[in-house]
Amino acid sequence: MSTSRTRRHTAVGSNAPISPVLETRDQPRSENVFLFWPSIIGYIRIVLAITSLYYMPVHPRRCSALYSLSCLLDAVDGFLARYLDQASYFGAVLDMVTDRCTTACLLVFLSSAWPRWSIVFQGLICLDFASHYVHMCTSLILGGERSHKMVDEERSWLLNLYYSNKIVSFLLCFFNELFFIALYLLAFTSPPGDSEIEVVVANSPHGAGAFEIARANKLDPAWPLFLARISFLGMLIKQLINVLQFVKASTWLAESDVEMRRKRRSKSENVRGKANKG
Repeated sequence: MSTSRTRRHTAVGSNAPISPVLETRDQPRSENVFLFWPSIIGYIRIVLAITSLYYMPVHPRRCSALYSLSCLLDAVDGFLARYLDQASYFGAVLDMVTDRCTTACLLVFLSSAWPRWSIVFQGLICLDFASHYVHMCTSLILGGERSHKMVDEERSWLLNLYYSNKIVSFLLCFFNELFFIALYLLAFTSPPGDSEIEVVVANSPHGAGAFEIARANKLDPAWPLFLARISFLGMLIKQLINVLQFVKASTWLAESDVEMRRKRRSKSENVRGKANKG
């Protein structure tokens, strides 16, 4: 019984009933994590990302603007989570899943727009999902209640820097997405095809060839090339971190397996030793 409730109870008499209104006030307030402001911004990010996918095939300006806004809001919801003390496991997972899915969707489009490099884009999708999945599973299994962003410096100083320094993390993620957006915009700078190709694809207006003609020569290549060049190094470092994240998490899991097997063998030997003595 709370102190305030005891004082009210004493004031009106020990046998007097307590008002339901006063009783309700003493109960802890229930919080709805799904309606935290960072979570709401996460939902907005999803809507923006889906809308950008709708415009992605033939509307580069609308798509890139919506996609970029969805990515930038990732930094906003993180700031609000800390400022409003509304950090949550749900919000962290929602952010990670949204990031992985939006990047994967863009890379899928790049695979079709740049078929010569499709195996590279497919590999980047696999690396992105695998590294984050293994890292988060390892953190949940071995890290207890710690966030997956808490990486000890002795395990990897680069991962520790990436996850502990907000500026480094933001810049690498920013340049990583900027590079892929620049490649997306470059897909709309190719010269238009000849009239014979246009006649061939006229009978298939929703085919890959029709979309390629629709994309042709829509943008000047100067700005996309500039953006791709300045963001290339940041993208490479981000992919290196993904590789490092996968390797370190896998190593941590393997070390844990070895330790568990050692303890199990030691326990079995102790049991057999006691049985032999008996």
